[in-house]
Amino acid sequence: MNQSQNLLKKYFGYEQFRTGQAEIIDQILNGKDCLAIMPTGAGKSICYQIPAMILPGITLVISPLISLMKDQVNNLNEIGIPATFINSTLSEIEYSQTLQNITYGLYKIVYVAPERLLSDSFLHFLNQLSISMVTIDEAHCVSQWGHDFRPSYRQIATVISTLKKRPILSAFTATATEIVKHDIINLLTLSNPFTLTTGFNRTNLTFSVEKPKNKQEYILHFLKNNDKNAGIIYCSTRKQVDQLFQCLSDKGYPVSKYHGGMSEKARNSSQEDFTYDKTSIMIATNAFGMGIDKSNIRYVIHYNMPKDLESYYQEAGRAGRDGDTAQCLLLFNRSDIITQKFLIERNPSDSNHQIEYDKLNDMIDFCNTDKCLRKYILEYFGETPTFDSCNNCSNCLSEVEITNITLDAKKILSCIKRMHERFGIGLVADVLKGSKSAKVKNLGFDQLSTYGIMHEYSKNTITDLIYFLITENYINSIGDKYPILALNKSADDVLFHNKEVLIKRKIEKNDLLPNKDLTFDENLFEILKTLRREIAEINKIPPFIVLTDISLKEMSTYYPISVDNMLKISGVGVNKLEKYGNIFIETIQKYVTENNIQIIQKPDKKSPKSTTNSKENTNLVSYDLYHTGKSIDEIAKIRGLTRQTIENHLINCYELNLEINLTKDIQMQFEKNIFDAIDEFGYEKLKILKENLPNKVNYFDIRYFIAKYKKENLA
Repeated sequence: MNQSQNLLKKYFGYEQFRTGQAEIIDQILNGKDCLAIMPTGAGKSICYQIPAMILPGITLVISPLISLMKDQVNNLNEIGIPATFINSTLSEIEYSQTLQNITYGLYKIVYVAPERLLSDSFLHFLNQLSISMVTIDEAHCVSQWGHDFRPSYRQIATVISTLKKRPILSAFTATATEIVKHDIINLLTLSNPFTLTTGFNRTNLTFSVEKPKNKQEYILHFLKNNDKNAGIIYCSTRKQVDQLFQCLSDKGYPVSKYHGGMSEKARNSSQEDFTYDKTSIMIATNAFGMGIDKSNIRYVIHYNMPKDLESYYQEAGRAGRDGDTAQCLLLFNRSDIITQKFLIERNPSDSNHQIEYDKLNDMIDFCNTDKCLRKYILEYFGETPTFDSCNNCSNCLSEVEITNITLDAKKILSCIKRMHERFGIGLVADVLKGSKSAKVKNLGFDQLSTYGIMHEYSKNTITDLIYFLITENYINSIGDKYPILALNKSADDVLFHNKEVLIKRKIEKNDLLPNKDLTFDENLFEILKTLRREIAEINKIPPFIVLTDISLKEMSTYYPISVDNMLKISGVGVNKLEKYGNIFIETIQKYVTENNIQIIQKPDKKSPKSTTNSKENTNLVSYDLYHTGKSIDEIAKIRGLTRQTIENHLINCYELNLEINLTKDIQMQFEKNIFDAIDEFGYEKLKILKENLPNKVNYFDIRYFIAKYKKENLA
């Protein structure tokens, strides 16, 4: 086990790195600049936090949001990694003290807001430090093509160029198209960087697009089945946030709200209630969420269609950060398109809005497609999925009926052609419906053969069919604010070559998609959640920082009632074990006894075929506990093992050249005696050595000096 893996287990409680983490860490430790594009929940922060512990000096992390810094620093300090932040929440005294502590070398990781880099005094301060690495989190903010451009990110490269010694640069983001990726490399001046895209697929998320007649009723029905879970509901406008907040509050749900029309104090209070599990539902505009580290969000609902797929995937990805299953629901109707167009036009950007409208059209296509939603997302971000059906989205999971709409398609395409491909969806639908509006008559469209040819349909149904034909590339939507409809070449196949057009329609069900959680003891899970909340309140930290939901669910599956078994639980490292292990073990033990439960051992996270790995693991558990200052007898008691076994573990670690100082437990005054005995009798038979040494010398002393003798004489 190398140093990085050792730190992963010791501080974070994981046996193995996730996809891409080890490669990025190795490249950073070899001095390479890096750009990593990894989906939310893939473990980006570990990729720079572990190198920060190994590299000399400090790592400076540039992060866009105060809430993210606070959560990250809380989490790091909780697991024993010294970290701090510098932002506008610090008083002058706190700011000065923090700078002084950084100078004294008390921290390995320092988080700063990008705006702080504009201060000359702060830049002068940075040049007094030994900075090994600068990490840019949410790196897509540097690009105007990204979904959350921050002008202050453009200053980062200038700041780095002013440092006396150029540090390693590492940049991380969850979503980036090729053009954004290119911008990150160039605008941050990454030098020949190692780039890695681990893939955008979040297999633990279920994606759904629904078109309910009444969105509030849909939400209320959903919450009946998810009242114990934490979730976010995104709305496009402040008014919608306030209305839905009032509705759910009146129904007695524990709900918070967040939007730009609230005071900063009110927003902070609302966010804190949600983060600390005082409320389980957050209703918000897109002003909320970037950098929110809350890991136990089980659903994200978009009450309205977002402006683009980047925003949607970033926001939906806030569900299931702990790797457990979660749902992402998008509630869509045509009025969402009007709202988003209004928001685009209201944007004071000097550039034209063609980019925003192109992205909006992709979003509309996503809402109207009958194909796999996951595949659509992955293809949008440049991946080539190997599947046609993911079996984990509403389109793949729902029962469907296939309807032949070739005749309706011909009517629509023919109408567009007869209107000379110069008008938009609304007017085309009016002509097909047979509207008697003045505009239709003035343009003479009431004389067309296609006028009123679909009078039996509602205008909304006709509009839906047009959107479907756009999604299937039979029709092109051209222009931004007032797009017109034009026929694609593939329309000829329908009009003149009898190509069939089939549409899949989901069969409406009363039940929503199931939440496919792991099987676990729900009663114990609720008990452990309550215990976690009590611990969090005492320590004034968010509950998910104590332990994640997935850790509690594993405990509620395998009932760990010993230290060794507790360390097998995902997310339980040595520090967490030291702080909370006993109280969780006691609670589980009591529950097991009271309910007469037969315990199933959780298998080792390493391959069961490897006995060497198993041996290394048990050695390292003792090694880590020894490093926390525990005595050999204390470790033996904690682990339920003999003192001799723990001594053997520590000697094995010493022989493996792990960094360990055993001299406080070794009788160093007998070094010459033992070395002389080894020279005379050899070191193969410990019993002969023991018989020829003073009575006070024990086997632990002998084994230690044998290992030291080998290092000094046989290297």
